[in-house]
Amino acid sequence: MGLKGKLIASVEMKCGEGSFFDIFHINTNQVPNISPKNIVHFGIHEGESVKTGSIVSWKYNEAGQEMYMKHLIEAADPQQKLIKWKVIEGDLLKLYKYCNFTTSCDGQWTTWTIDYEKKTEDTPEPLLHLGVILAMTKDIESHLLKK
Repeated sequence: MGLKGKLIASVEMKCGEGSFFDIFHINTNQVPNISPKNIVHFGIHEGESVKTGSIVSWKYNEAGQEMYMKHLIEAADPQQKLIKWKVIEGDLLKLYKYCNFTTSCDGQWTTWTIDYEKKTEDTPEPLLHLGVILAMTKDIESHLLKK
């Protein structure tokens, strides 16, 4: 059994790729208001908004616990509707040597990819975390459809 893994989930979005991408690229600070059960706080530590080189942090709820993570934005490409996030600090790094996220939008599909390496064989795959991401994604879709 390997320690490295990749989880990929695609969600059909009725709101359109551009509007979902814009929430993460331009209006990320609104995500806690849109999905308060899942996301407690979003902050920018370095840079401006979600742009390549920026450092951002999230507080989120996972299985009833408030968790924290800080990301380096490795890529933010509005043309390809893609953002790559590298976890550099936080609760996930207690279980994983690394944990990187990619979100991309293509037509009506939003895809989330989590690349990770577990610290031990007994460490579970980050399925709970993926669940939080997917619940947040559906909350954002609902918010955008109301507009």
